Amino acid sequence: MITSIFSKSKPFNLVAVAIMVVIAFALHIYSQINSEDFSFNFKPVALLLGLFYVFITDFIIAKNDLTKRHSYGVMVLGLLFLVFPEVFSNTNILTANLLVLFALRRLLSLHSNRDLIKKFFDAAFWIGLAALFYSWAILYLIVLFVALVYYWQNEVKHIAVSLFGLFTVILLLVIYNIILNDEFFLASNFSITFSLDFSGYNSFSSISRLAVVATIYIWSLVFYLKSISEKNKKIRPAHLLVIVASIVAIAIAIISPIKNGSEYVFLLVPLTIITANYIETIEENWFREIFVILLIAVSVVNLLL
Repeated sequence: MITSIFSKSKPFNLVAVAIMVVIAFALHIYSQINSEDFSFNFKPVALLLGLFYVFITDFIIAKNDLTKRHSYGVMVLGLLFLVFPEVFSNTNILTANLLVLFALRRLLSLHSNRDLIKKFFDAAFWIGLAALFYSWAILYLIVLFVALVYYWQNEVKHIAVSLFGLFTVILLLVIYNIILNDEFFLASNFSITFSLDFSGYNSFSSISRLAVVATIYIWSLVFYLKSISEKNKKIRPAHLLVIVASIVAIAIAIISPIKNGSEYVFLLVPLTIITANYIETIEENWFREIFVILLIAVSVVNLLL
């Protein structure tokens, strides 16, 4: 049973998930190798970013007690990489999401009530920096806003330092442009486009995997919402931020001008946390296995078709 292997947190589990990521990367390369625009440039960087996702996700979950002591989180992450191997096709989006994860790492740790000013500055800074790689990453300011509201306590300085974090990114961008381009801003710095054309999903493999992932997300989210009231009061805000982050990720996928599967990279970690929380509540082992089998089946169908 696959879930029994990941029922405890062990170093071997991280290695196993890293192997899943490598397999997902190989599947992406295999699917692209015969295309006319195939290029191996920067592909190793994409793989390294994917592998780093495994370790930072495990760190975020463990550090903030977002699940119990098991490895279901990274297990789901590895399976989602297999479902969406296209995430390796766009290094900019991968990098943007990694920077967003740095921001979420700071926001999810606000429950400790330590270094709040520094954490709000860091979160705003990382989100602003992520937006330079992929413009729609700026929507994660919504997660920052929700955190500011929850930890308001009449602390205007939290808002001020968040704005200063964004201003720091703008200042660095201006300095970069002046040095390299002799201009303050470039049109490409603020290229925000969107598309509601979903014709790229018009295939059985795309529809099937989106249907399965959407079902798992909605099903797990319902139970996740019910379980929040039972969790430690101190970390409830962190779980709320996970939900908001997942909604922002879905919004980005919907309006993204890129509709090739890479746009779902923002959903990987929030969905991982939500699903892992549900899996740990399932008492029947066979029902746990259904989630794993569904994700594996979808990745196999996607490969064959």
